[in-house]
Amino acid sequence: MEVILMEDIPELGKIGDVVKVKDGYARNFLIPKNKAIRATTRNLKKLQHEKQLAQHRIQKVQQGAEALKEKISGMVCTIKKAAGETGKLFGSVTSMDIEAFLNDHGIPVEKKQIHLEEPIKSIGSFEVPIRLMGGVTATLKVEVEAEEK
Repeated sequence: MEVILMEDIPELGKIGDVVKVKDGYARNFLIPKNKAIRATTRNLKKLQHEKQLAQHRIQKVQQGAEALKEKISGMVCTIKKAAGETGKLFGSVTSMDIEAFLNDHGIPVEKKQIHLEEPIKSIGSFEVPIRLMGGVTATLKVEVEAEEK
């Protein structure tokens, strides 16, 4: 019997796969536990339609992320912090500071999307990658300046 898997089953397949299994396995285990449904023409058409809808949603998210990437890439984040004579900051610039800057400028980004390996502890110019939806990564230029006394 051919069935469409509704969830991942090890050594059988992934969600949406059409697999051939023994009749008893399908009738007694897969179908009653809602792990699979029969592969009828109606169910196959429904599965194909759902795949198209999911693909369309993914494309919309990707287009939105690309637009956001262009907006972020054109920005320069300037942060002023207290610093010593050698250019070393008394504090540090963290992903929370960058998140606050982006949110103030209308770009909804969470702290975990900002890939800052370690806090910035010196004056200068830095490139900070920001992971957006759909596997898109934008680069924000961060300028750290000394605060005037």
